[in-house]
Amino acid sequence: MNKYIFSENGKLQTVLRGRDVLANPVLNKGVAFNKTEREELGLKGLLPPAVLTIEQQVKRAYKQFCSQQDDLGKNVYLTSLQDRNEVLFYRVLSEHLEEMLPIIYTPVVGTAIQKYSHGYRRPHGVYLSIDEPDGIEDAFQNFGAKGENIDLIVATDGEAILGIGDWGVGGINISIGKLSVYTAAGINPRRVIPVILDVGTNQERLLNDPLYIGNKHSRVRGKRYDEFIDRYVQTVTKLYPKTLLHWEDFATGNARQILNTYRKKICTFNDDIQGTGAVSLAAVLAVVKASKVPLREHRVIVFGAGTAGVGIAEQVRDAMVRDGLLKDEANRKFWCVDRQGLLLDNMEGLRDFQKEFARPAAEVNNWKRYGDGIALDQVVRQIHPTILIGTSTVGGAFTEDIVKEMAEHVERPAILPLSNPTRLSEANPEDLIRWTDGKALIATGSPFGPVTYNNTTYVIGQSNNALIFPGLGLGTIVSQARLMTDSMFAAASEAVASMVNITESGASVLPKVEDLRVVSAAVAVRVVEAAIDEGVAEREPKDIIQAVQDAMWHPVYPQIEAVTKAKR
Repeated sequence: MNKYIFSENGKLQTVLRGRDVLANPVLNKGVAFNKTEREELGLKGLLPPAVLTIEQQVKRAYKQFCSQQDDLGKNVYLTSLQDRNEVLFYRVLSEHLEEMLPIIYTPVVGTAIQKYSHGYRRPHGVYLSIDEPDGIEDAFQNFGAKGENIDLIVATDGEAILGIGDWGVGGINISIGKLSVYTAAGINPRRVIPVILDVGTNQERLLNDPLYIGNKHSRVRGKRYDEFIDRYVQTVTKLYPKTLLHWEDFATGNARQILNTYRKKICTFNDDIQGTGAVSLAAVLAVVKASKVPLREHRVIVFGAGTAGVGIAEQVRDAMVRDGLLKDEANRKFWCVDRQGLLLDNMEGLRDFQKEFARPAAEVNNWKRYGDGIALDQVVRQIHPTILIGTSTVGGAFTEDIVKEMAEHVERPAILPLSNPTRLSEANPEDLIRWTDGKALIATGSPFGPVTYNNTTYVIGQSNNALIFPGLGLGTIVSQARLMTDSMFAAASEAVASMVNITESGASVLPKVEDLRVVSAAVAVRVVEAAIDEGVAEREPKDIIQAVQDAMWHPVYPQIEAVTKAKR
């Protein structure tokens, strides 16, 4: 049976005693256990005599965090804190979110993933192996969570991690990082399961590493992979029928296929495609306000036409349709550039999702080519874009010549270098401000500090999916939505865009990440409204704002009482 349960009065009841209580991160309060709890739970003599408040513990934990030598050390410290005292970890995180989010998530999580096997300390979440598909249900049963107690499952197969690619079983850190962000925004961590779908790895350094702890064979493709994914979906929807399934960091082809297969059957979404698209759309909507140019009149270049890039194009295109354009007209507002250059309709090997954004080959007959393709700089010179979006993972791709060419023809050029981690960003905001004489509207994928130029301080908005997916998840949970619809994502984007005052000099085009709980609550309200309007909500609260507030988890210690044998 479970070692602890929450009773109706909010108390945490446990059958554990003594050192077993201190070893359990859900139960452990450290020296915050009061005298009554110490007596009842068999902790007398196992703790120093002083009783500290959680506020005092937060101060001490933050000092310990700051004393670490580097960012990876800070990541390891926070993980260790989470391993021994879950509530304290989330309290520290919530009070220092702006500083700590880059440590537990992008960009530092990328380094932690690469060192996962060598730094392994204890398991987190559920590990599913393609070599043991019959063990999927057993794995979840062993995790010990009942269906009514789980709201959300975050899964990755670790193939397309941030900008660093395939890191196999280390991808579990992405699922764990997403859980931490969800929780910082107000979702109960005990109702979320992080999952790694281990289908192998093509990283030779991992396959040849005796300490690598994932499946030591190349990635499984094709029918067997599809069957494994389907087995996972069928199992979790049986065990947790009202749970939202979140997909993260899958390679382009698999990400699209999985989303297209299940999005109209179950409540699910892909954060790289839809979450990235939604937060980027929020930035674009803010740009529209700042530039005073209607959305339908903007010209958009997307540099990096993979999962994220085309996902952004799709959501901005759909917003243009809502702004009055026909879909074909809106598609013609985009120029997508990938490794082979500008996507053209006569190119071989285009993926299905790229084809509707491919330009007619005839329209570029007189454009300058480099080899067989049309490069980014030539596209900028030809079309004079108003919005330039980077999802290429090509660091420094937005050069001074490209940016100045763009700024010469546009009053407020919007430039969004979104690639992660920081070293792969297409441009540095300080350069963009200087090259455009302070006119650029900027949002980045990685966090950057403010830039001061000509006595104006420019706040650089981070186009972080954390501004979108927690609120989406919370709104979906509150409404008990059967599906996640396009209108729910659009509502989320509009909610985020509405929370910035872009008219102020140097203002960010996106809210601050430190305001995550406020932003997520606002997003959740709009998502619930959209779910109800779309007819996919199983629950329609009379007071949506209050329903969202009531659903939000807070990192405070519950009172803990022992369960006697008679009670059991």
